[in-house]
Amino acid sequence: MAVSNSLAKRQETSFTAYLKNDAVKNQINEVVGGKNGKRFISSIVSAVGNNPTLQECQNSSIVSAALLGESLNLSPSPQLGQYYMVPFKDNKTGTKVAQFQLGYKGYIQLAIRSGQYKKLNVLAIKKGELIRFDPLNEDIEVNLISDENEREKAETIGYYAMFEYVNGFRKAMYWSKEKMKAHAVKYSQGYASDLKKGTKWTFWSKDFDGMAYKTMLRQIISKWGIMSIDLQTALDSDMTVINEDGTHTYVETTPVEQSEDETYEEVVEQTAEQTVEETESVPEEKKNNEEPAEKKVQTESKPFFNY
Repeated sequence: MAVSNSLAKRQETSFTAYLKNDAVKNQINEVVGGKNGKRFISSIVSAVGNNPTLQECQNSSIVSAALLGESLNLSPSPQLGQYYMVPFKDNKTGTKVAQFQLGYKGYIQLAIRSGQYKKLNVLAIKKGELIRFDPLNEDIEVNLISDENEREKAETIGYYAMFEYVNGFRKAMYWSKEKMKAHAVKYSQGYASDLKKGTKWTFWSKDFDGMAYKTMLRQIISKWGIMSIDLQTALDSDMTVINEDGTHTYVETTPVEQSEDETYEEVVEQTAEQTVEETESVPEEKKNNEEPAEKKVQTESKPFFNY
C-alpha cells in the first residue's frame, strides 16, 4: 500500500509540474484565464489526484479533454454527468490516454442553449407501459406506471426520445432494448468483451440506461435536429482523444480497469467532492449517427482552440 501511495504521489506531482509548463499555462489561459483558470486547474488536479487510473494517462490528453469541456461550458463534475475524462489504453501505442466523453446531460444542455428546442425528452419505457408506437406518424401510446418507486424497479423494455422546435417541427423515435443492446455490441468492442467475459469495465456495463439515453439523443439530434456550433463540436469530439493543438484523434482503445479495492463509483464520489471544495486555490506542485465506445483507428483533424 505504501508503494502504491508513493507511486500515486509521484504521478500527481508529475501532473502538477506539467501544468506549470509555460506552453501549458498559455494554452489554459487562452481558453479559460483569470479566476476561472484557477478553478479549472484546481478541478483537474483534484480529478487526477483522486482517480488512480487517470493518473496513468498522458498529461496532455487530460488537459486537452478538460479544456474542451470547459470551452463548451460543461461541468466536469461526474455527479452532473455532462462530460467525462475516461482513461483508455491506446492499443496502437500501448500508452494510456484520457478520452473526452460527452454525457447525455451534456447533449441536453447544449441543445437547450441553442434556443431552437421547445421540448426535448428521452425516457426509458418499462414493461407493461407501451401500448403502441407508430413509426410512420411517430405517435406513441403508453400507460406509465404512476408509482415512481415501482416504476424505477420495473424492467426496461425500450427507449423513447423526442424533440419539438419552437416553430412546431417535431420528431420522435423508439428503440426496443434488444435493438439498443445490439447497437452497443456492434459499436463497442469493450461492451462486447464485457458480455463475453462477465466483466463491467465499460460505461455500457456500468450505466446502460445512461448510454442508451445518450444514443437516442445522438441519433435523433444528429439526423433531424438543429445543431449549434458547440453541439456540433461536442458531437465531433465525443469518444476521441483531444490533441494539444485542439485536433482530435479516433484511436482503437481498451478500457482501463479499476483496481479491485476501489470501485468506479467511489472514485467518482471522491472526485466530485474534491472538485466542489477546491475552487479558489491551486495546489503546489462515429462520428455521424453511431455510438462507438471504442472506435476503430482513424485520424481526423479539426481546429478547435483559437490561438
